Amino acid sequence: MTIRLPVPLELSEQWQDDLASWAIPTHILEQAEEAPWSHPVAMFTVGGEIADSPSHRLAREGVPATGSVLDVGSGGGRAAFAVTPPAGTVVAVDHQQAMLDEFADGAVRRGVVHHEYLGDWPDVADDVPECDVVVCHHVAYNVADIVPFLQALNDHARSRVVIELPMHHPMSMLAPLWKQFWDLDRPTRPTAEDLFDICLAMGFEANLERWDDPEFGHRSPMSAADEVRFTRIRLCLPKGRADEVAAALAQPTPTGPRPLATIWWDRH
Repeated sequence: MTIRLPVPLELSEQWQDDLASWAIPTHILEQAEEAPWSHPVAMFTVGGEIADSPSHRLAREGVPATGSVLDVGSGGGRAAFAVTPPAGTVVAVDHQQAMLDEFADGAVRRGVVHHEYLGDWPDVADDVPECDVVVCHHVAYNVADIVPFLQALNDHARSRVVIELPMHHPMSMLAPLWKQFWDLDRPTRPTAEDLFDICLAMGFEANLERWDDPEFGHRSPMSAADEVRFTRIRLCLPKGRADEVAAALAQPTPTGPRPLATIWWDRH
């Protein structure tokens, strides 16, 4: 019997369907006082020393001295700045100008050449230069049309592509709160392994490294009040229920490192 491997289209459509299952039901979304998918800049600021990780090490291996790194979905620039040195030039793409402003400030503090591009990837890819290494951290679960996104990452790397993401959707952490406040069960797919399968099906000689993030929960500069506010907004709850959210966040929960994945491949 001949076993036929799934073609990228089949896998990418499944990825898209799985992401669509994370949509907030209309009856809940209509009650939201603020957009639940906003990303506070405070969550992505980079201060002090950046803890090393498999993703950072793999990226540094591909950057020559004074080389360049492109950070897609850069936020404040943690993924790029972890590679300086050896990188002497950092390039950022993000859809929020405030993130790019934070990135630029961080690059100035580190004394590296920097360039910023505002927009969604891969819509702005034609305006962005190739770099030695392309990094993309914690973005993939926001991308429904994943194949052109990955292809543009590959096409902009002279040496290596390094993607980091949680093993499971980042909103999985809020699943108990969705159940508590809305009696809503959250999905379990897609996963980092699903993304890895797509990369392989596209012909990339990709590798998958699983690891635990010991820094998770200790990195965000947000205050406790901001964390409550951010969680409340994510859950589409009104300001009047902030105390309930604070009480829920104060409850003991299973602790431990967050499982992450690094997917990477070299350009040949």
